This record gives sequence, C-alpha cells and structure tokens, in this order.
Amino acid sequence: MTPEEKLSDIGVALPEPPTPLGAYVPVLRSGNLLFLSGLLPVREGRLVKAGKIGAEIDEKEGAELARVAAVNALSIIKGHLGELGKIKRCVKVTGYVAGAPGFTGHAAVLNGASEFLVQVFGDSGRHVRAAVGVASLPMDSPLEIEFLFEVF
Repeated sequence: MTPEEKLSDIGVALPEPPTPLGAYVPVLRSGNLLFLSGLLPVREGRLVKAGKIGAEIDEKEGAELARVAAVNALSIIKGHLGELGKIKRCVKVTGYVAGAPGFTGHAAVLNGASEFLVQVFGDSGRHVRAAVGVASLPMDSPLEIEFLFEVF
C-alpha cells in the first residue's frame, strides 16, 4: 500500500503546500536527505489556533495541532518529489512547543506528529526526536516542527 493510499484510508487529504512565511525555502534536498523548514499548524494560510499549550490550548489539542503540521510536511514533500513513495524513512523530528509556565507535556504534544508518521509509513515513520519548550513562536503559534527525511 502506498503512503497516499494509507492517507486515504485514514481520511487525510493533503492540502496545498503552505507558503513560506519568511525569506526561506520550505524544503531543501542534500544528497538523499530532505530537510523541511519549521512548520506551524496552518490551514489555508491561517494558524489553526494561537496561544500557549497548557493555557489556551490543552495537551490533546496540541497533539492534534502537531498532526496538522505533519500533514503539511507531507504536502510539501509530495509537491517536491511528486509522490510520497520516494520517502525511504523519517529520520528526525524536532518540535518546539510554546508552553505556559510550568508546562512539561512537550513530548505528549509531539506524539501527534510522531504517531501520524508511523500510521502513514509504518516502521519507516519511526524517528529520533527532540521536544523543546520555548517561550513564544511566530504568529503566537503553539508549536513549530522541523522534519528530516531520507529519500530514494
């Protein structure tokens, strides 16, 4: 089953790739590695929800927003490579979580993206990861996630 078929099975349609919000490229290939710039949880150019996790946004909502960022990552890759079947594996995910003072559930929030990648790619979606707490992010986003993939 192709990754696109798996996405269809779980009811996920890839959106148009998000437009960069600054002076950078969304994806860069170096050899067999595909580096994605940090992705926010946006739909149709708008942040799905703003605020801090642990204040305006609970941990479960945060995990859903991380999944949105991962869906956006796949839309960028599909636009760049033409098909998701060219992905050999997800290598690393680095997530930045804007949390309220005292919030410590960063890993649980990023599980929304990590579990989604395993749903789509199976064992090839398993990756190393860093979950970093930050005071603020662009547009008052609750999270930003970078992805690194190995491709054929």
